[in-house]
Amino acid sequence: MGTAYPKLDLISSEHLEGAAVYDANGKQIGKIDRLLIDKTSGQVRYAILDFGGFMGLRHRAHALPWASLSYDRQHDRYSADVSEEALEAAPEFTASGLMSREWESLVHQHYKTPPYWEGEGAAG
Repeated sequence: MGTAYPKLDLISSEHLEGAAVYDANGKQIGKIDRLLIDKTSGQVRYAILDFGGFMGLRHRAHALPWASLSYDRQHDRYSADVSEEALEAAPEFTASGLMSREWESLVHQHYKTPPYWEGEGAAG
């Protein structure tokens, strides 16, 4: 995966869309379809992961909290400590779900990530 700014720790959004995401064992679990960015803070909150489901059936999209992804410099890719089974069981992404803090809370509970609106310097 290339970046538009190789000497900086920055990446253009055009390089994130379609980027593969791997589990802790190095197995591809999906691709980033798009990012959801907080309008006020400018922070990325979720990566919408295109996930094929079991044996490539039932294509679905899931909002993975951005905090659950990490960048693997050695392999030049994104990883998440999330199994395929966890993705399959996750709350499904729908545009209307984003309007609900309850839905966001379910997503963060499912992935065991602290909600971005709680804690130090929280906004949103």
